[in-house]
Amino acid sequence: MKNEVITVQSVDRALIILEILQGEPDGLGVTELSTELKVSKSTAHRLLMSLLKKGFVQQDPENQKYRLGLKLIEFGQTVSNNIDIRKVASSHLRRLAEKTGETAHLVIQERSEIVYIDKIESSATIRMFSNIGKRAPMHCTGVGKAILAFLPQQEILDIVEDKGLEKFTHKTIINIETLLLHLEEIRNNGYSIDDEEHELGIKCAAAPIFNSKGEVVAGISVAGPIMRVTEDKLSAMAMEVLQTSQEISKLLGGKVS
Repeated sequence: MKNEVITVQSVDRALIILEILQGEPDGLGVTELSTELKVSKSTAHRLLMSLLKKGFVQQDPENQKYRLGLKLIEFGQTVSNNIDIRKVASSHLRRLAEKTGETAHLVIQERSEIVYIDKIESSATIRMFSNIGKRAPMHCTGVGKAILAFLPQQEILDIVEDKGLEKFTHKTIINIETLLLHLEEIRNNGYSIDDEEHELGIKCAAAPIFNSKGEVVAGISVAGPIMRVTEDKLSAMAMEVLQTSQEISKLLGGKVS
């Protein structure tokens, strides 16, 4: 029993070392780490040697300080690859649909378009028509714009060059300068609105989802017919979808403001 307690304590201290080094990109020496851990230098050194051997920390040959190792990048990538965003977002998407009474969507970008990968239908008789697997343009859909706004500038221009700015309704933005200004507004707000820009009679509020690298990896939206989605309801939907997108982003390790 005594050995078991000591082993657990050692694991706990090793994990604390990793947490400390996460906030020290320039690294720390053995003395500094032993002070942080409130242990002897010899204990801190033994822990560091174990972490060093497994690649969880690395040592600068010049100043002898320890930093996080490349093994953690490998672990992080494995975790990231194994995350199914549909599973992560599922309960949040359902709650969003229940709160707003409208159809909620989860969308990812594929090349220059968006693809609907999950949805929770509105319980109302009259509702937006959509299918999982459906593709749609980015420049005129609420969720497409929510993703587009947070892409690098050059990627935005490449997408516009590739797909153009097709006019779907009289409200569709078909001018690149106007679109770029609109995307800046979306970045400032954190959410986007589709005011019948893709389909007449349908309004939508959407927001982006970010991963641990701060990259936009998906988006969620709520959409419904204009007979129900008044200006007041659209504003309320925008706040709900923004909050939900932030909750999902947190689960993916993304930072939200």
